[in-house]
Amino acid sequence: MTFLLTDVEGSTALWERAPAAMRPALARHDALFEMAVREHGGVHIRPRGEGDSRFAVFASAPNAVGAALAIQRAFAVETWPTPRPVRVRIGIHTGEAELRDGDYYGSAVNRCARLRGIGHGGQVLLTEATAALARDSMPSGEALLDLGEHRLKDLTQPERVFQVTAPDLPSEFAPLVSLDARPHNLPIHPTPLLGRQREVSEVRTLLQDGSRLVTLTGPGGTGKTRLSLQVAAELLDDFDHGVFLVELAPIVDATLAPSTIAQVLGVRDIGGRPVLDGLKKHLRARKLMLVLDNFEQILTAALVVADLLATSPGLKMLVTSREPLRLRGEREYAVPPLGLPDVHHPPPVETLSGYAAVALFLERAVAVRADFAVTNENAAAVAEICTRLDGLPLAIELAAARMRLLTPQAMVGRLERRLPLLTGGARDLPTRQQTLRNAIGWSHDLLDEPERRLFRRLSAFVGGWSLEAAEEVCDLDDLGVETLDGLESLVAKSLVKQGEDSSGEARFSMLETIREYAFGQLETSGEVVTVRHRHTQHFLKLAERAAPELRGPNQVAWLDRLTTDHDNARAALTWTQGEGGDLERALRLAAALSE
Repeated sequence: MTFLLTDVEGSTALWERAPAAMRPALARHDALFEMAVREHGGVHIRPRGEGDSRFAVFASAPNAVGAALAIQRAFAVETWPTPRPVRVRIGIHTGEAELRDGDYYGSAVNRCARLRGIGHGGQVLLTEATAALARDSMPSGEALLDLGEHRLKDLTQPERVFQVTAPDLPSEFAPLVSLDARPHNLPIHPTPLLGRQREVSEVRTLLQDGSRLVTLTGPGGTGKTRLSLQVAAELLDDFDHGVFLVELAPIVDATLAPSTIAQVLGVRDIGGRPVLDGLKKHLRARKLMLVLDNFEQILTAALVVADLLATSPGLKMLVTSREPLRLRGEREYAVPPLGLPDVHHPPPVETLSGYAAVALFLERAVAVRADFAVTNENAAAVAEICTRLDGLPLAIELAAARMRLLTPQAMVGRLERRLPLLTGGARDLPTRQQTLRNAIGWSHDLLDEPERRLFRRLSAFVGGWSLEAAEEVCDLDDLGVETLDGLESLVAKSLVKQGEDSSGEARFSMLETIREYAFGQLETSGEVVTVRHRHTQHFLKLAERAAPELRGPNQVAWLDRLTTDHDNARAALTWTQGEGGDLERALRLAAALSE
C-alpha cells in the first residue's frame, strides 16, 4: 500500500489571524483533496493529527504521486479567502500496515507522517521505497529530485528523500526541516517508538507550556530514556542551538556532572576557571535543551541543574530518573506502563495489536521469528504474557526475544519465575538493561540499608497493602527507618506504587516483576520465615476481627476490606498449610474466612 499524508503549513497562525475565513477555506481544502484522491483511485481514510491533516491510501505508488500533484495544482490556482494562500506539504511512503476499524496502523504510516513533517507548503516528498515504484511511470516533464539522506524524527535510520518536480509547480524550497537542521547528538534507534503517542504529546506540552524542568520517573524498564529521546526529537525545531543528550549512567560522583555536561557541549576548561562557570557562560545566551539521562545515582547534582536554569533563560531540561530531583519549578511525569488488554474480557484477535504492549511484543517477536503472528490460538497467551509483565517495555522485549524457541502458550507456563526467563537482551543495550534482574537491581543498589530491608519485607504482600499492614509486618526492631518515611522514599524511587482503596485510604503495591526481585532478596536475607509469620498473623487478626462485623451494620465496609486483601489472605493460608507452616493458625484463618 502507498500512503499519502497532507498538512496545512502555518495553519495555527491562519486560524489565529482569520478564524472566520479559515472555516470556508478548510471546507474547500477538503473538497479539493477528496476530488484528487478519488480521481486517482485512492481512498480518503480520515483526518490525521491536527484538524487540517488528511490521510489517503492507494494501491499504486504512481497513482499516489499523481494525486499529490493534482492537489498541489488545484491549491495553486484556487482563490483563497485567507490572508495568504493555503499551502499543503505532502509526504508519500509505501509499506505494510494493519487495517483496523477502518484505519491503517503501523510503522509505515508513522514513517509517512514523519516524512510529511519535514517538508514545506507546496512540496511533495517521497521515500526511496515509493520513488523506486513511481520513477518509471512519471509523465513527461515530471521528475524526482534526490534530496539526499535525512534523519526523520522517529530517530531510526536516515531516509533517502525525493522531491517530485513538475514544470507548472514551484520547485525551490527551503532546506528540509529534518533532524539534520539543528545541532544535536540524538542517537539512531533500530526501531521506532511504539505506543507512546499520548505520553510524547503530554511531555511536549509540559515543555512547550512554560515548564523548564521536566523529570520522567518510573522503575527500570519503563522506557523513560526512549520516551525522552522521542520528545527531544519532536522539540528540536524549538531550540535554535540544539538538543543534547547527556548520559549520566557511567558516573556515580555528583561532582562530575558539570564536566560531563561540558564535554557533551564542547565547552573547554579555559584558564583554570571552574567548569560550572564556563558552562553558565556558554548557556547564558543560548536557546537549548539538555536531556539528562539516568540522574538517580547523582541526585545531589540537582543543585547544578538549579544553578544552570537560574542563569540561562533559554535553557530547558528533560531529565530521566527513578525519583524526582525535588527542585522548585520541577514538573514530574510518571511514565506509565504500556496499554494492556483486559485478560478477563479479551478483545477480538484482530484488535489485540491495538494495545501498545501487544504491538511491542508482536514487533519484537517478528524480529526473531519472521512467521510469528497473533492468532486465535495464541492470542490469549500473548495478552497474558504482556499483562503478567506489567506492561513494562523492557520485560516485553526480553520475553519476545524468547519466541525464537518458545510458543506464547509455553512461555505463559514459565512466567511463574519471570526473572530467570527474561534475559538475553540485545548486546548493544547497556548492561543494566540486558536482563530484567539487572534493571531492577540497578534501582535496588541505590537504596540505603533500611530502605533495602523494607523493600524486601514488603514483598510478602500479594496484591498490595495498607500503611497499617506494612507497619505490623515489616517494622521489626532492626528496620532502621519509620515505615511511613521508608514507604514515601520507595514510592519516590519508583519501586512502590501508591493509590487508594475503596474507602479512600492509602494503598500501596509493587509491580509483580519488582515484587519477584524483592522476594528473592527476602529469601537471601534469611528473614522469609519471620516476615511470613508476621504477615500471616496480621491477616489472621484482620479476618477474626471481620467475622462478627460481617453480621452487623458495617457489613459492606468489612466485605470491601476483605475483598481488597483477598490475595493476601489466600497467600497467608497457603503459607500456613505449606512445609514449615502452622496448622493451628491455618485452621483459625480458614474458619474466619468462611464466616
